[in-house]
Amino acid sequence: MPKQNFTPALLMSFVIIGIIVCLVLFPHDGFQAALRGVSIWWDVLFPALFPFFVISEIMLGFGIVHFFGTLLDPMMRPVFRIPGIGGFVMAMGFAAGYPVAAKLTAQLWEQKLVNREEGERLVAFTTSSDPIFLIGAVSIGFFHDATLAFILAIAHYGGSFMIGLIMRFHGRKALPTPGQPRESGPIWKQAFETMHNARIRDGRSLGILLSESILHSLRLMFVVGGLVVFFSVVLEVLTSAQVMNVFYLLITSVLSITGLPHELSQAVMNGLFEVTLGAKAAGSAPASMALSSKVAIGAFILSWAGMSVHAQIVSLLSHTNMRYLPFLFARLLHGILSAAIVLLIWEPMQRFRSPQAVFLPHYEANSPVLSYLKLIFPISAMVFVGAFAVIMSLFLAYSLLRLVYEKVGGTR
Repeated sequence: MPKQNFTPALLMSFVIIGIIVCLVLFPHDGFQAALRGVSIWWDVLFPALFPFFVISEIMLGFGIVHFFGTLLDPMMRPVFRIPGIGGFVMAMGFAAGYPVAAKLTAQLWEQKLVNREEGERLVAFTTSSDPIFLIGAVSIGFFHDATLAFILAIAHYGGSFMIGLIMRFHGRKALPTPGQPRESGPIWKQAFETMHNARIRDGRSLGILLSESILHSLRLMFVVGGLVVFFSVVLEVLTSAQVMNVFYLLITSVLSITGLPHELSQAVMNGLFEVTLGAKAAGSAPASMALSSKVAIGAFILSWAGMSVHAQIVSLLSHTNMRYLPFLFARLLHGILSAAIVLLIWEPMQRFRSPQAVFLPHYEANSPVLSYLKLIFPISAMVFVGAFAVIMSLFLAYSLLRLVYEKVGGTR
């Protein structure tokens, strides 16, 4: 009988018992934290994520995802080493925010459209904040300055593309998923044929597809809400019990090394657990601190995404063979890159910041549902077009370099 290692189980048991003891000692703090978590889920996450969950399920059933996969395959494979269907996941992930990309990637894995390494690459760089949360909640709601949205967007989404280029080297020895066989005729015709075949294979009627999409999305939304409430409560009771002081000292030391104010350790600690709590703490930091430092920490928190989002990703990928460690590495690196980008572009971007440069004047932070309906369509279109333009530029650069290399090689 193989020897079993009980150390992880014992450590987890002690952690759980410690959390229970803290809940018993600080019931009021835990209750208030639970209320805040429920409010975040209902006011922000539910209206922002639920429509995208339903739409993504329907688009998979109708084969629209397969259509985009065939169109984008010639660009996505050489640039990011993932099938073209990953281009749709990237656009949906950037538009809808975490954890939509992980949900779509898990569904692609189930349909054998991506393998383990390709799925890990895809989840690593497409898990990002949605534009509405970045602009409405963080820039306007927490920092009270809509002109910061452009800086945060460049740092956050620019860092995502950099992670995508870095992660293309992950699993280099793994064989890629076979692409669609090349046929004569224009690629758009092949894309429509692929969509038609996918719809036939699915076979569900519109009514069944819609009802199942809603049920699956509701189930996932309750998982997301439960994780947000859980981590909100854990962070609050551990803080009340002074358990987090050791971590605050560690974070303060790291911030001192980087030259950032140590007073932002509270925001970093909150952000390690839950992105909304961390971003709010960064925005409400004392006004005497440099705004660039607070925005850099906010960018780090947005890109790290918090253990609440990490737990959501793990739950979504639990029925696949995709691993968590590549995602963890990518989130940490994304956070560092985003913070560095903010500090690098801060001075050059000041010429574009002014009290009148509010490009979303009708956003109401206290009415996220109404604001969501007003903003989601133009913002989603902007994100999709921007992502497509970046992929096209990278593909053209790759094709040009490859052509030059072949020309040089042919003259030898």
